[in-house]
Amino acid sequence: MDAQGRGRADEIDPADQWVLNPSTGNYELRLDHSAGQRPTPAAAPRTAAREAVTRTRRAAPAAGAATEAPGRSPRTAPGVPGPRRGDTPPPGGRRGARKRKGGKPPGKRGLKIAGGAAAFVVVTASVGAYLYFEHLNGNLKTTDVLGAGSGGFKKDQAINILILGTDKRTGDGNDGYGDKNSDGHADTTILFHVSKDRTNATALSIPRDLITDIPDCPTKQEDGSTKVIPGQTGVRFNTSLGQSGRDPGCTMRTVQQLTGVPVDHFMMADFNAVKTLSTAVGGVPVCVDKDVDDKKSKLKLTKGDHRLEGEQALAFVRTRHAFGNESDLDRIKTQQAFLSSMIREMTSKGTLTSPKKLFSLAEAGTKALSVDTGIGSITKLVGLGQELKGVNPKNITFTTLPVDDNPAERIKATVVVNQAKAQPLLQMIQSDTSLTEVKQQEKAAKDAKEAAQEALLQGDRAPASEIRVNLYNGGGPQGSASTTLRWLQVDKGVGKSSNLGNAPEKLKKTSLAYAPDQAAQARALADLMGLPAEALKPGTQDAAPGTPMTLTLGADFKGPGISLTAPTEAPADIQRVEADKKVCAK
Repeated sequence: MDAQGRGRADEIDPADQWVLNPSTGNYELRLDHSAGQRPTPAAAPRTAAREAVTRTRRAAPAAGAATEAPGRSPRTAPGVPGPRRGDTPPPGGRRGARKRKGGKPPGKRGLKIAGGAAAFVVVTASVGAYLYFEHLNGNLKTTDVLGAGSGGFKKDQAINILILGTDKRTGDGNDGYGDKNSDGHADTTILFHVSKDRTNATALSIPRDLITDIPDCPTKQEDGSTKVIPGQTGVRFNTSLGQSGRDPGCTMRTVQQLTGVPVDHFMMADFNAVKTLSTAVGGVPVCVDKDVDDKKSKLKLTKGDHRLEGEQALAFVRTRHAFGNESDLDRIKTQQAFLSSMIREMTSKGTLTSPKKLFSLAEAGTKALSVDTGIGSITKLVGLGQELKGVNPKNITFTTLPVDDNPAERIKATVVVNQAKAQPLLQMIQSDTSLTEVKQQEKAAKDAKEAAQEALLQGDRAPASEIRVNLYNGGGPQGSASTTLRWLQVDKGVGKSSNLGNAPEKLKKTSLAYAPDQAAQARALADLMGLPAEALKPGTQDAAPGTPMTLTLGADFKGPGISLTAPTEAPADIQRVEADKKVCAK
């Protein structure tokens, strides 16, 4: 499989079935429906399906034994375990079956038929499921992001997935959309954060016209080599994908640098994804509070409720001129309302209990998606789905990274991050704090370890003049230890402090190590630095007089005076959409 390529799998119809071969008298798996051709036996699969059949026979010796007449060997299709002729009657009657004498009860002969039928069903289901499974695997397209992601989500940690929508023109019927003759851009970007306890999620939209820095990005080439795409400063965020040969891994790196949130995986979709997925669920309910006739997107709706699919669904999420002040930020709000409605539709009883819709979703989803190799198989995607299935839509919040118009522009075309609003929001995501109020029965109370950690902040505080501390930079910005030392000594009166340079090892999070008899100093320093309870690392033995504590600044450190304690509530004036709420586009 190449870096951008589609996984290879034989195109096999999952509806293939067992048929009777009159030449051999055996039932064989038909894999070719071409007119005038004889049924062909399946190649011997060293597969999960074959193993499933073997396990079934071992687990049910009675049924297996009943399918064999004494003194005879079972006959099967070449290479694929199958039922003997007579186990299931061919169309038109039971040719070759013996007559029972004297009307005696079926006895062993009845068990033989019943056992054979059961084995036949198990074999057919196992093989059919496996073939369809492989068919879905073949739909997926994968990209090796060369370490941009974590390599795999973990059950005991939060999950961060970058959802990308590209404006590259792909597929039939998309000539009216996107950037013609372009490799595409990061047109829609959502960082989807799922909490560690799987009770809630936050979907953070990142405006495509945001001015930001793009880091150097290693990319996997078609010949297997690696090419590093140089980074850029002060450019549009959407150029992190497609432009200059950048792949989704470049966008992952850009988002992590921008938000401070580690990204585990990416999922990317093109225009066709909106059309096929909305059609697969039977349409997505939307609401507009005015008549709409947008000539550019070809969206034409009357005021009120509608169920959109296909081209109209795509037009709804693409329009920039139908709602709000015709900006990308208002288009983001429309997309969030649409995605919230799609989530409700996908998790509704009407979808989950409809095999037709589920199969359609599986087909549409796998054909529309490009993913990183860390989740580049149906098995891994199913595992990810199992992790996400418990999140109730009412506990999913869509929001947008707070931004302001770019002050450097006379004609406003781009935006910059509003740090005052963005930092509290990002800290909540970094610390896995929900933007929704999760009910107590859905979210477990803090365990004893967390409660004990919080207790470390309870108690007396030492005066700043009595705090003794050595500082190390273990992952903060360059020069963090020296600037923090100056800030502590000059601004906060912590004169007994020293800078010991770089730490022996890098830390993701800032930590303060201290002895039990230094607890009052630790609490006071935590207040000054804005350290959370989890940053405090108490020892077990008291320290000698005059011994300093050790403060190591981690990768989460932004600067002296910037609190590392995440807020418990999001800023009141940030834009947000709850996934369980119906929102009318304006």
